[in-house]
Amino acid sequence: MSACNIRPNGHVFHQDTVNHVKDNLYDQRDFARMAGFFKVLNDPTRLTILEAIKDHALCVCDLAHVLGMTKSAISHQLKTLRSHKLVKGRKAGKMVYYRLVDQAVIDLITKARQHLLKGITP
Repeated sequence: MSACNIRPNGHVFHQDTVNHVKDNLYDQRDFARMAGFFKVLNDPTRLTILEAIKDHALCVCDLAHVLGMTKSAISHQLKTLRSHKLVKGRKAGKMVYYRLVDQAVIDLITKARQHLLKGITP
């Protein structure tokens, strides 16, 4: 590929490529929403909760035991996850059991971990 230069008249050298890229980018609102989504995932506790409930619905007490945290701290993180529609609670008597709403979130977490492990030698 040749060097990318802007011509003296201000035109981009690879105009067709630039136009193609610009035409295929997501809308800026979509990027803003995705950035907000990644901010929710930018917390080790929330990632651990999501991983913990990927196969089993768990109550706050169980999650607190798994993560070694207080029920209050777990509830606070669950509130954030619920507000972003990542987890859903099901009431059973006095207990609420939380489950993952979308398996794609775990797939994303798994892919991120796999990416990170590629650079680590055993």
